Amino acid sequence: MATRKTSMFTLTERLTITANGTETFATIDLGSYVDVGDRQALQIHSVDFIYQGTTAGEAMQVTYSGDSESKIQLTDLNRGGLVFSNDRALVASGQLNFDTGTNQLSSDADLYPDNFGKGSDDGRYVVNDQLYIVGLTGGLNTGASKALNVTVRVNASIVSLSAKDFMAIAIQSTAADN
Repeated sequence: MATRKTSMFTLTERLTITANGTETFATIDLGSYVDVGDRQALQIHSVDFIYQGTTAGEAMQVTYSGDSESKIQLTDLNRGGLVFSNDRALVASGQLNFDTGTNQLSSDADLYPDNFGKGSDDGRYVVNDQLYIVGLTGGLNTGASKALNVTVRVNASIVSLSAKDFMAIAIQSTAADN
């Protein structure tokens, strides 16, 4: 289906959430990687979400003031907010829960497969020029001016697709209205 043009590389973007209950947005520009004329796409192999407090070394227990739930999603279309898991634009998602009673963090509520296989043809193909990140949290210690920083790490490679495959992916990604 695809001919790999590069080895795997990592794209990163950090999203800083400073308010409770308000969605925060960021993008990853793919304009240098996707080329319609050459049928060049980005093949995403895996996505990681790394949660940190206001500073890189701050404990998450200091960032939160009570029980909280933090959500993050990566999509290949701009949906303007969080989406349901059946949305075809959803590339990856993550969730972090903090329980003040046990003083523990967990990500049990989101088991979405953000690793797309180990074979050379395994992965999510993206032909759009942006990836969209949206995050939402509650329970931030806003009285102490705390913020939640989530780094999105996308492991990808550039591939060349056949004309039929490129067209199918382009139509599917732009027509995904569910």
